[in-house]
Amino acid sequence: MHTKDFNHKLGAGIYSIPDVAFILKLPVAKVRRWMNELWDTRLVQHDHKYSWGEGREKATNFYTLIEFYVFYLLRESKVSTHKILIAHEDMSNQLNSPYPFASSKLLTDGKSILFTMSDGSIVNADRTKQTAFKEIIEIFCKKIEFSDSQIAERFYPLGKNSSIVVDPHHQFGQPVVFDTNILAETIFDLYQAGENTQFISHLYQLKEKEVKDAIALFTPEAAA
Repeated sequence: MHTKDFNHKLGAGIYSIPDVAFILKLPVAKVRRWMNELWDTRLVQHDHKYSWGEGREKATNFYTLIEFYVFYLLRESKVSTHKILIAHEDMSNQLNSPYPFASSKLLTDGKSILFTMSDGSIVNADRTKQTAFKEIIEIFCKKIEFSDSQIAERFYPLGKNSSIVVDPHHQFGQPVVFDTNILAETIFDLYQAGENTQFISHLYQLKEKEVKDAIALFTPEAAA
């Protein structure tokens, strides 16, 4: 791998398949299947590949992680895989991006996949291009923070009320306490070793809620 390419991946975060599965609370086998059968096979476009490495070493970036989250939400909303793939291709061409699902322009009403055109109208993101006049639910924005350029910038695995954030510019994109480089895993390891939340918060100069949020990421309740 060329140094320039490697540095680009560093800036976009580095996530193994198990990393993606953990952050999104999804089965590893499902994430691996999505990557191999969909993103790296059926969605390859713009001369772009969504992962690098092979087998257990396969990894991807922050934008693909966001796309997997959106794909999961759309499937939960009963949108067919076929329709999602058509929408992805169409939106990719319209937005000139291999990561259209990482754009804040993606919207869903649970039945149709939609996006906002530059003129502000809502248009079906399939090949019919019919204007839709339905109330739109921005379900995929609940855990995603977007930049001024309308591209996903941060992901909050436990929601925006939690202080734990996945930011590709901090710790290679692994979950950290917001506005710090303190890994959530480091806090959890201390807690699991027997340290209490008050001691950990004092040690790292964090609020006790921030410590509890980090611990919650690794508990069964957080995965529910």
